[in-house]
Amino acid sequence: MVPPEATGPLRCARLGRIVDFGEHVGAVITGDPVVVRDEDAGGWRMFAFCLPPGHGEALCRGDPARPGDWEPLGPLAFTNLEVAPDGIVLKPFPILDPRTPNRAARIGGQFALVVVSGVARRALQRAWSPSLAGPWTLEPDPVLTAGGDAEVDAAHVEAPSAYWWPDGTVRYFYMATPSRAQPRPYSPLGSVQATAVQGPGDRCARKLGVVIEPPAVPGHWAAGWIGGMQLVRRHGNGWLALLNAGPHPPREDDAAISRDEPPPSLGGFAWTADPEAIGGWQLAAAPIERIEEIPPEAMARGEHTNLWRHHLLALPDGRRLLFYNAGPYAQERLFAKLLLD
Repeated sequence: MVPPEATGPLRCARLGRIVDFGEHVGAVITGDPVVVRDEDAGGWRMFAFCLPPGHGEALCRGDPARPGDWEPLGPLAFTNLEVAPDGIVLKPFPILDPRTPNRAARIGGQFALVVVSGVARRALQRAWSPSLAGPWTLEPDPVLTAGGDAEVDAAHVEAPSAYWWPDGTVRYFYMATPSRAQPRPYSPLGSVQATAVQGPGDRCARKLGVVIEPPAVPGHWAAGWIGGMQLVRRHGNGWLALLNAGPHPPREDDAAISRDEPPPSLGGFAWTADPEAIGGWQLAAAPIERIEEIPPEAMARGEHTNLWRHHLLALPDGRRLLFYNAGPYAQERLFAKLLLD
């Protein structure tokens, strides 16, 4: 596993554009990748944010490091999209078994997805299927909604990840965006990572609070805001988080589409020894890579401005792949790297 304490850029081999989710049919955003093993399909299944319509999937029955081995399958199949606000769901994340890398949890004989629903004020909903190929049936009620006006997640609950805990509960981590200034000196409007728990039979999740917030250190790669994350079991004890974040705090007078996540977005690690993954999180001193460290040839292919949400795929042969989307708002495309460290 990559040591999170690394203070410089990680050595990697760029693989370029890894899968095309359909610019030819009008998709303007592809990103937020999650890759799991699909034994029924005999390969690796990728779930992604693909807009429009908000979701997409691809299958690889060969080598996930070879772009030509990925087959885009189009949007996910849902049986009852009408129960989602506006009939739109975004950013699917299958509930994972955190004890086994890149494996979706089978809960009561079924798989589950968490999706973002609602555009104006985002919430989280859950969907179920006996197969990772779907079709997926949404629960009618959200499992997590935005908080009260002064709370840290008053504007949105966003960019979820979800894990089936050993005690049978589901743990959600999410990007919590405030609508009012929070008591933080450097980035009062910056989003944080928060967590919630849902017990078996519970209709909705119970919020446990903030787990990672922007450090009050101007210039730190995560000092402005915290994005979505992937939880990875750490060798020995505790957990790693692979996340994206930004150094610049959001401003109230910013009217740009990127107001909540001012560029650049950068990928990096955090870690904790807490077995519950709630307390004690420490952010790495440096990101995986800064924008100015990207080679010119990679920038020419679209890796510039932002390095968005990252996902680690640990292959059985020991290789580790990083999937991530890069580019300005509404121009994100999906890339991959092979980690060499």
